[in-house]
Amino acid sequence: MFTGLIQSRGTVLNADKRGRELRLRIQPQRSFSGLVQGESIAVNGVCLTVEDFSGPRFSAYASAETLQTSGLGRLKAGDCVNLERAMTLSDRLGGHLVSGHVDCQAEVSYSVAEGSSTRYVLAFADEWSELVVAKGSVALDGISLTVNNCGKGFLEVNIIPATAGETTVSSWKPGTKVNMETDLIGKYVNHMLKAWTGSGGQSRTRGSGLSLDFLQKHGFGT
Repeated sequence: MFTGLIQSRGTVLNADKRGRELRLRIQPQRSFSGLVQGESIAVNGVCLTVEDFSGPRFSAYASAETLQTSGLGRLKAGDCVNLERAMTLSDRLGGHLVSGHVDCQAEVSYSVAEGSSTRYVLAFADEWSELVVAKGSVALDGISLTVNNCGKGFLEVNIIPATAGETTVSSWKPGTKVNMETDLIGKYVNHMLKAWTGSGGQSRTRGSGLSLDFLQKHGFGT
């Protein structure tokens, strides 16, 4: 589990892609002391397992499933990535709960300078729209961000100078694709509500399955 607060950028030293699998060798720009084999590190928001390490450098493996849903397969030697080690129970939750399991990729449509900040508009597959809400949280390339505005197939986020200076956002431009993870709690709530909603988010009404027996079966009433 992660918080979406990037701890360091890293440089890809080697990206060994073999068929539908990938092994990465990464050099953090800030020292990651006390690395442990088998620990989890989010690379551009994707939870990967440390296979081996030498000092702060580490290697991690990405499976076909990971490459299919994320942009890790496009990485090459010299590329910059966002890094975050797994949180501990004593950490401050400064961002939001991020699992490191990417849902899809979003593409930067355009950006607009607003004072010292920059507003980015990104597009993504319509199917994920119901899990993105205004003033809610989203992780883009592992960065915990607040959704300023959203609609079917798009969202807007505001990037402050500190975030741009410490992450790969500084390289975003129209056409840049980033890994997107919707809010973890929102996913569970949405999944639970499917028992009470029909297709298109319409509430079940009389004659469509909602009854006293149905409520009792799902733990309501006595």
